[in-house]
Amino acid sequence: MTPGAGTGARVLAIDGGGSKTDVALVARDGSVLARGRGPAFLPWVVGVPRAVDAAAEAVRLALGPAAAPPYAEHVAAYVTGADLPVEEEALRAEFAARGFGPSLTVGNDTFALLRAGARAGWGVAVVCGAGINCVGVGPAGRVARFPALGRISGDWGGGQELGEEALWHAVRAEDGRGAPTALLDAVRGHFGAARAEDVSRAIHLGELPRERLHELAPRVLALARHDPAARALAGRLAEEIALLGSAALRRLGLLDAPAEVVLGGGVLTARDPLLMAAIESRYAARAPRASLVIADAPPVVGAALLGLDHLAAPPEAAARLRAAFT
Repeated sequence: MTPGAGTGARVLAIDGGGSKTDVALVARDGSVLARGRGPAFLPWVVGVPRAVDAAAEAVRLALGPAAAPPYAEHVAAYVTGADLPVEEEALRAEFAARGFGPSLTVGNDTFALLRAGARAGWGVAVVCGAGINCVGVGPAGRVARFPALGRISGDWGGGQELGEEALWHAVRAEDGRGAPTALLDAVRGHFGAARAEDVSRAIHLGELPRERLHELAPRVLALARHDPAARALAGRLAEEIALLGSAALRRLGLLDAPAEVVLGGGVLTARDPLLMAAIESRYAARAPRASLVIADAPPVVGAALLGLDHLAAPPEAAARLRAAFT
């Protein structure tokens, strides 16, 4: 048995995302002892210490203000911004320095999505929330992943990207450089601005957080039914989601084999019909044996399951844990 994995051992599961941080304290038998939600986990914006502050705040909300570390025998922290080994190590060192627990695993939050959604525990996961990322784990444990550093590492997509593109099209439609588009009124209406250019100026001057542009993503997808610019953006997003997943399957030697592709993140769990149809058609062409699964459990469940795996928990623990989140 794993050290510290006695019958009374607990897991502190942490899902640090770009819009919120979820935590769950879970017993080795899968019972959920406490849950909490804190602010966004943004190490690339605020730095590692302040990002871990967000996790600490979520823990305090879950366990109460008097809670003190160590919080559990094992900490399973799967967070956004842990894209490179050096970033994982920096985050792990910060969690360890604060004494969150004697045993600690830090990984990218997309691994938690995969564990939460894949029935077999392996496959590919594509997350599309504020940003976009993909990981794959083969049946024997082989891993495929991407740097996920944004455009400098070849990425495109996510709610933030959709919002920025919507503003780009809106400004150009407004000043005459671009074709008319319903995105112009969407941008003006969402931010209560007389002009799309006013939104750009507010972002430039620090009066409006750039991160708020991801709020436009649902409007872009809704407009895709009748607006050419919005429809092109939705199509490009579907293409990127299919390219990521099929590339991971290919690298794992699973492109022509039955495998699950778990889709998660707010943009995908919203299940927009046009976007989902476009994604399904592209996977049917590129990876016809892949089964698309929209995650029905939050990523913190995946983090907790990975933690229970570490504790060699009994098989019934997973079912008990999942039932607590339904």
